[in-house]
Amino acid sequence: MKRTAPAQALERLGLHTLIDRVLHLPLRYEDETRLSAIADLIDGEVFQVEGEVLSSKVETRSRPQLIVTLSDGSHHQLVMRFLNFYASQQKSWVAGVRLRVRGEVRMGQLGLTHKEMVHPVVRVVKPNEPLATTLTPIYPTTAALPQTYLRKVIASALVAADLKEVLPVEARPQEMPSFHEALCAIHHPNLAELTTLQNQSHPAWARLKFDELLAQQISQYLARQARSQSQAPVLQKQAGHLFDALMAKLPFTLTDAQTRVVVEILGDMAKPIAMHRLLQGDVGSGKTVVAALAAAVCIEQGWQCALMAPTEILAEQHFRHLVAWLEPLGVTVAWLTGSLKSKAKQTQLAMVASGQAKLIVGTHAVIQEQVHFAQLGLALIDEQHRFGVAQRLQLRQKLRAKDLEPHLLMMSATPIPRTLAMTYLADLDMSTIDKLPPGRTPVVTKLVSLGRRQEVMHHIRNEVSQGKQVYWVCPLIEESEETDGSDNIKRPPLDLSNVIETHEALSKVMPDNCVGLLHGRMKAPEKRSVMEQFAQGSLSVLVATTVIEVGVDVPNASLMVIEHAERFGLSQLHQLRGRVGRGTVASVCVLLYGQPLSDSGKARLKAMIETTDGFEIARRDLQIRGPGEFMGARQSGAAVLRFADLMTDEVLLERVKKTAQRLLRDHPQAAQEHMQRWLGEKTKYFNA
Repeated sequence: MKRTAPAQALERLGLHTLIDRVLHLPLRYEDETRLSAIADLIDGEVFQVEGEVLSSKVETRSRPQLIVTLSDGSHHQLVMRFLNFYASQQKSWVAGVRLRVRGEVRMGQLGLTHKEMVHPVVRVVKPNEPLATTLTPIYPTTAALPQTYLRKVIASALVAADLKEVLPVEARPQEMPSFHEALCAIHHPNLAELTTLQNQSHPAWARLKFDELLAQQISQYLARQARSQSQAPVLQKQAGHLFDALMAKLPFTLTDAQTRVVVEILGDMAKPIAMHRLLQGDVGSGKTVVAALAAAVCIEQGWQCALMAPTEILAEQHFRHLVAWLEPLGVTVAWLTGSLKSKAKQTQLAMVASGQAKLIVGTHAVIQEQVHFAQLGLALIDEQHRFGVAQRLQLRQKLRAKDLEPHLLMMSATPIPRTLAMTYLADLDMSTIDKLPPGRTPVVTKLVSLGRRQEVMHHIRNEVSQGKQVYWVCPLIEESEETDGSDNIKRPPLDLSNVIETHEALSKVMPDNCVGLLHGRMKAPEKRSVMEQFAQGSLSVLVATTVIEVGVDVPNASLMVIEHAERFGLSQLHQLRGRVGRGTVASVCVLLYGQPLSDSGKARLKAMIETTDGFEIARRDLQIRGPGEFMGARQSGAAVLRFADLMTDEVLLERVKKTAQRLLRDHPQAAQEHMQRWLGEKTKYFNA
């Protein structure tokens, strides 16, 4: 049976079940509980009036308009103007018909007695028809789904849905209304409650936030509980083997922070339970060497280790470091990306399948169907927030040994704010490298108007003449790495004009053709060649898009220019700034900004000037942009918090965590029912 357009629109909004519908909350409210006299209408404000139609006619000016004049019995009149109208409206709204209309008032052209509404909401009514007794909700909607239809659907769901309390008395917040009462208050409030509902200080809002956080916390605890049952290979460090050999080979000493997280990770790997740990650390804190040491323990026990990175540039950076450290110790490293030619790829796949390759580094190609590991013991995922749930699950399922799954270590250079860790990442163990290695020079950040762009270019020429290297980063409408063959996405064409024009302009200013160009639409060999030239110093300036955001390590680069910095996210700006200051030379990051600046743009640039601390940057980014940037696709399909606010509801979160633990311990069935009510089938995503 063919579904109606409104039914299809409900599906598009995700309103599949009764619970989905009752949790679709109003954006705002309109007051249809009162009528105003036409004489009392004020220009620029919204009012509701009722009266009889005096006249209805179509006027033809630049286009046909339906003009309806209404009287409420006084000498004042209201003119309603419809630039778009149906013939049925013209037939219905004729002289003598009584209408109730609501809209924004504006003064007409015929003096103070003439007031006008353009496209008001109109309803034909009978004399003395009762007014609404509660405020009228205005819901988020989509095409083909009128407010009147949506209100009826949600009102029906409020009656039909099972909204009884599933929480035992001791788990309910006694100062808050019941679940059913809270929903009724939000969907059909009275005028006295309007202010507290709009600023979300009403107890009904507190109850919904509590319930939402509780369901999310229960799902996280259950996910952690389920993982504690998963079996993994026991990978225990042995004295005198590969780990010790690698430690002896490293040209630097681990920091105390690195040593601490290595102990935490190796402690997990030595257990028969699958590790599920997030390693976080600021830009340049030394996460790669920690990953290498974990890989060494895995390999010395006879197992394979795979490292997956989101871009080929980042994967190649890891590959070079790991080859330099581990190949001299007898470890064979395989390289898997979508850009490999068929023959080379078959060779690498054979090395992986036979077990000859003990360490496998690559992009999404690592999880493709044709990749078969001999025995995968440890999976490393860098910049984990840039991978989706399905991709992480695929990597975890690559271990073919019976009833075992690999240990999983995810890494992120975007530190996770505490409230975010308490909610979305409550199922993970976390290790934090909270100190940078010694010798890193602090980066000075400067704000410069785009009007001084030419001046900055000439300053770069002076820097280059002193043997220094420079990044110049341009924004794009969209940036992407060349596909690895892991998807069939057709990406829209990129607007490369900015980066190409900047490259040409800098090439004219710079001597000796020392300016390189790098962007996501270049072929992998081209990108590799440009990066090699820049790393070796034969290119002094690299004009690039955000493909260099992570994974680029050139210690001699001491100046980063980010053009139109206001267009970048705060975490992205911090990552880009982290490409300089990696050596002993004093480094500078110049943020070229255009006008006008939005409030969020000002906040991001202000944060970049005020701090270089990645954790403070992350806190401010959460405040400005919400949790999406940090989570990436981790919770794809799962319930992102719709009602609770991580910045303002931290106290409530602390209370919820304790309630979730007690509920799971004392009332596990109620905990399951509550989670099912709020998350339904989406709980599976928390197991990624």
